[in-house]
Order: sequence, then structure tokens, then C-alpha cells
Amino acid sequence: MDNLSRRNVLKAGGVLSVFGAIATAAPAAARQPWRWSPAGSVLGSGDGADPRTVWDSEADPLVASLLDRGDVPRVNDLLRTWTKNGQPLPNGLPNDLRDFMEHARQLPSWTDQGKLATAFKFNEKRGTYLGVLYGFASGMMSTVIPNEARAVYYSKGGANMKARISKTAKLGYDIGTRNAYQPDGEMIVTCLKTRLVHAAVRHLLPQSEYWTSTAPEDIPISQNDMMVTWHSLPTTVMRTLTQWKVPVPADESEAFLHSWQLSAHMLGIQDQYIPATWAQADSQAAQVLDPILAPTPEGIKLADILLDLGAGLDLTLLSRPVLSALTRFALGDQIADWLQIAREPVWSPLLDVAWEPYIAVREGILTVPMAPEAYWTFDEILRQFVLLYMSELRPISIEIPVINRPR
Repeated sequence: MDNLSRRNVLKAGGVLSVFGAIATAAPAAARQPWRWSPAGSVLGSGDGADPRTVWDSEADPLVASLLDRGDVPRVNDLLRTWTKNGQPLPNGLPNDLRDFMEHARQLPSWTDQGKLATAFKFNEKRGTYLGVLYGFASGMMSTVIPNEARAVYYSKGGANMKARISKTAKLGYDIGTRNAYQPDGEMIVTCLKTRLVHAAVRHLLPQSEYWTSTAPEDIPISQNDMMVTWHSLPTTVMRTLTQWKVPVPADESEAFLHSWQLSAHMLGIQDQYIPATWAQADSQAAQVLDPILAPTPEGIKLADILLDLGAGLDLTLLSRPVLSALTRFALGDQIADWLQIAREPVWSPLLDVAWEPYIAVREGILTVPMAPEAYWTFDEILRQFVLLYMSELRPISIEIPVINRPR
């Protein structure tokens, strides 16, 4: 066999081994019958329909019509000026879109303003932790959520991950502000615009030969997919804070959950699927999130892009080795191995040994000081990551796409 043929065989073998590993990791549990009861939801009842067969019956036909009749560019131009929750919708919107948005922007009857005030206190105290967790525990987890990784990669947003990260960062920032759901806040606007984007992706991705050749579903972003993504945010954050032994008072924990329950509603998740308590959230995540995590070729590529998030910026502690080590530390060895993230010889052992004492010192639980250099390093990593997270919040316009990812 000549050298060229030998290389081709070795290359083919390597590709087959990667796809074999991915096939092995693909969980059988993802095909199990739906069993979570709507009695555990914020609504306390529901028809119990399998959320894998439910999408967004209000937004989907509307946005498909906007796309088909060529109204989306004009709508995007108009909605750029709509930034505050209580701001009137711009003049000139199509009547069917205006009617939908006026209805969809209303908070549900179960909104608790007292809990929202407490949620802000929690976000204010834990802002540095939350910034890092939204980035590493939640953001990197999205790359091993197969349906999400494929939908992101093949949709328009996958061609510009920097812009997509900015929009994700905006969601995490907006929900943590004092006035998140108040008339002068922006969380309702961010959620509603994102809901329109999801509806557009549901219409466009089935027209992509690349997505249809890899995706197991016919329509992306089902209610189940949205719930999975939701759990990658608040549920994963609270699990990690518990794992890190960060003390969170019960009222603040409940309030943090409530702020995210509202986000789920505003994003178009049906109330019958939104968990009423953390116990119900963990129960639901055990069915919809934990068993389905697996690598995909698209997710591996997205993770590689995300690990270069700090490239070109004057943030020395956010180099690729540090981000890789933080990802492995936050998500564990299995997920890091799936994403082909090597164990860093310096940063990984340091995080394994020193992070828990650092948290204890930071929370006032441990009075014995850490080595000043180690404490400063961890504090600076948190500060720099939140700085990076915030730097993505330059004027951002969440806009309805009209195309899939260009080849």
C-alpha cells in the first residue's frame, strides 16, 4: 500500500472511530416515553402531551407567514427601536404580529413581584459566580446537547458565534438586573424577540440539506428542546453552586427559580412544562437533560470556537488553557473528553485542589487564609470573565433570521 493510500485509510479509520464514539455516547434514554407529570408545574395541571411533539402553536405559523411574504427585513428594522418592556410597539408592524406581541408581552398571573425583588438581591450577591457559570457550566454544556448544537451550527447564528454569544450574554445579564421584568427593564423584550427567532429557525432549518441530513427530528426547537436548554441554565447553575458549597438562603434560591420560571413562560414554554420547585426541576432535568448529553461533530466545533472567546483581548487569565481547565472543572472529565479538551497540566490540578477552599474563604466559611497569590488568581479569573461577559453587551439587536447558515 502506498503512503497516500495508507494515510487515507488511517484518516477514514479516525473518522469512523470518532463517529463510533459519538454513536456509543448517544443515550437510549432519549427515546424513553415522556413521564414527567404536569402536576409538578407552575400551572399544576395540563394535558401531559409529550413535549417532543409540541412546538409553538402561536408564534410558528405567524413567523412562517412573515418569512413567506417577505415582511421580516421591515419588521427587524422596526423592532430595533423596541428595547424596553413597557415601551409601545413601533408603528408600522404587521397587524397579526402586533396582536401576537401585545398578548405575548404580558406577564402571567402567577408572577410574584416580591420574589423578583429577592431574586435581584441574589443576583447582586452572586453576580461573579453567575457570570462564570452561565459561560462555563451553561454555555459549554450547550455544545453537548445534540439537538441544540446542530440547530445552532446549521442556523444563521452558527456562522457568527461571537454575535450569538452576545445575545446569550444579554439574556443572562437582563435577568439579573433590578428591573428585569419592570416597564423600564429589558428581559421581556429579550425573551419575546428570542421567541420570534426560534419560530423562524423552526421554519428555516427544515429547508437546510445539512441540518436535515444530521438531525433526528423533522422540526427543531420543540418544547422539550427548550426545556433542555432552560435546565442548562438555572438548574445547572443551582446544582453547581450546591456542589461548590455556596450557601444560598432558601428565599433567595426560590426567588432565583421564579425569575427563570418567568423567562421560560416569556420564551414560549407552556406553563404545564415549567417546574414549580427545585425538586420538580431536578426531577424533570433527570429525564430531559442528564440522559441526552452527548458529543456531536457540530458541538465539538462549537466548543472549539467558544474556547477562543478571550483571544485577541487583553485578558491574560482568559487564555485557552484557563478556559479549557474551567470547562473541565465545571462540567467534569467525561464532557471535557467528549469535546476533546485536554487536561491542563497546571490549571486543572490547581482548580481541583484550591477552588473549594477559595469559595469557603470568599463566603466567610473558612477563616484560614489561602495563599494570597492563589486567592488573587481565582478572584481575577472571576473578574476578568465577568468583564468579558459584560463586554459582549455592546448595542445588541436580536433579529429574526431569513436564511440558514451560509455554506
